[in-house]
Amino acid sequence: MQISSILKPEAVRVIGAASSKKRLFQEIADIAQLAYGQDAQAAVEALLDRESLGPTGVGHGVALPHARLDTVSEVRGIFLILEKPLDFGAVDRQPVDIAFALFAPEDAGVEHLKALALVSRTLREQSFCTKLRANHDPATLYTILTEDQSVQAA
Repeated sequence: MQISSILKPEAVRVIGAASSKKRLFQEIADIAQLAYGQDAQAAVEALLDRESLGPTGVGHGVALPHARLDTVSEVRGIFLILEKPLDFGAVDRQPVDIAFALFAPEDAGVEHLKALALVSRTLREQSFCTKLRANHDPATLYTILTEDQSVQAA
């Protein structure tokens, strides 16, 4: 699995700020609706439900919100850079400025976990995140995210 198989160029955005986690989830859901035809309200509710189990802020300014939806046929991603970091309740208490959201079918099982592991491994690399943070053009971000994955995932 590669990031290019779960992420479309139109699902990569830079946003100025989100006033809350719920507002960020609304932004993610709106992008999911435009890029993948997902129901935005269902997406927000699914993200909020998952987040109620525990924060998806994984540390170092990165969040991996994810949810399962019965209207999704395959794993789909949305990538955001936040120009103004947001308190996300992350494990290291650092605000989040990189969010990679995933939506998976209800019965995705292993595929959902593989996608989550891929994104987590990719964004664990600090030099890679620094490169992402230095770019605010969605097309450039998409290229960075999808290029030479064998090196990133090593």
